[in-house]
Amino acid sequence: MTEYYTPTRVFFGKGAEEKLGKTLKDNGYRKALLHYGGKSAEKSGILEKVRKDLQDNGIRVIEVGGVVPNPRVDLVRKAIEAALDFGAEIIVALGGGSVIDSAKAIGYGLYNRDGDIWEYYLKKRSVKGAIPVAVVLTLSATGSEMSASSVISNDEGTGYKRGLNSVWGRPKFAFLNPELTYSVSPYQTASGSADIMMHTLERFFHQGESLSLTDDLALALLNSVMVNTKKALEKPDDYSARANLMWAGSLSHNDLMSTGNETRGDWACHQMEHELSALFDCAHGAGLTAIWGSWARFVMAPLMDRFALLGERLFHIDGNTEEKAEGAIEKMEEFFASIHMPVNIKELGIELTDEDIRVLSYGATYHGERVLGDKVKLGEKEISAIFQSARG
Repeated sequence: MTEYYTPTRVFFGKGAEEKLGKTLKDNGYRKALLHYGGKSAEKSGILEKVRKDLQDNGIRVIEVGGVVPNPRVDLVRKAIEAALDFGAEIIVALGGGSVIDSAKAIGYGLYNRDGDIWEYYLKKRSVKGAIPVAVVLTLSATGSEMSASSVISNDEGTGYKRGLNSVWGRPKFAFLNPELTYSVSPYQTASGSADIMMHTLERFFHQGESLSLTDDLALALLNSVMVNTKKALEKPDDYSARANLMWAGSLSHNDLMSTGNETRGDWACHQMEHELSALFDCAHGAGLTAIWGSWARFVMAPLMDRFALLGERLFHIDGNTEEKAEGAIEKMEEFFASIHMPVNIKELGIELTDEDIRVLSYGATYHGERVLGDKVKLGEKEISAIFQSARG
C-alpha cells in the first residue's frame, strides 16, 4: 500500500514569488524566519526582493543565512535558538533543496522541544508537529518543496547524513517561478535533473504489483526531464525547459510516482549516496549517477521486467527481455554522460580506498542495524560489492 498526501499550496509561474508576503499576511502570519544560502541569493537580487515583500506586508523578519550543500545540523541549532527568541511563526526557505531541508529541520526543532534536533534524525525521538515552511524555490532538483523528506548532515565527529520523513515536513506554501533558475550553473542544472530522475527511478524499481497509470506518469516524467535538461543546458533562459524541470522536480518527490504501487520503491541508491556525500561532500545528483549503473547491474536479474519496461518504453529498445533490460542501463548511463554527470565514483574526482568502501558500506547499514533495498535486499557485503564496482 502507498499513501499520497499533498497539503502544499503551490503558486507556479512568472512572478510567483511576488505572492509570498500577501499570502502569509492573509493567513495570519506576522513573524517569519528568512532562511537562505550564500552569496547567490544576494547577488541575484532575490533576497532583497523577498525581504522587502515580507516587510511591505507587515511581516517582521529575522534572517539566518549560510546554508551549504548537504546542510549542517550546527546551523539548524543556531537558527532554532534565534527563531525561538524572535517568536517566528513560519519559516521562509529561499533557495533549493539544502535550504528547504534545513528549514524543515528548524521547523521540527521549534515545535518539538523535548530533545536535540539531531535525535529526531537519528530516530531516537518522533516528531509530533512542525512550525510551517514556505518555499521560494531557486533550484529544480530535490523536490523538497512538496515532499515529506528532509536530509541533514552532522560534522561533529560522525560524518553522518540522515533523513527524516514526516507529514509535518511538507511545506505549507511553495512559490515556483522558473525564471529564478535561469542563473543556475550547467553543472548544478544537470545534477538537479539527475536528482529529479533518480527520485522517479527509485520509485519505479519496486517489488509487487504496479499501477499502469503510475508507470505511464513516471516514464513521461523521465522523458520530459531528459529532453528539457538538454534544452536548458543549451539555452539557460528557455522558460519552457526550466518550467518543465521545476514542475518535474516537485512531482517526482511528492509521492505521485509511487501511488498505487505495492511499495514506495527501492531507495538503496539514495541511502548509499548519503554516505558518499557525507564523507566527501559531493553534489547529491552527481553522487547518485556515479552509483546508479553499478547498483542497476547488481540488482537487474530479479528486477528484469522493470528494467525491460524502462528500456522498451523510455529508450525504444527492441529485443528480448534481457536485451531491453541491459540496454536500459546502458542508455541511462549514456544520457548521464551526455549532460556531464559521472557514471562512476572516479569521475566524481574521488579515489575510493578499500577502507573508504568499508566505512561507506557499514555506514549505509546504520552500523549493522538495517538492510537496504526493496525487492533485492542489500546488506553490508552487497553494498560493498556495489561500491567496488562503482569505484571506476
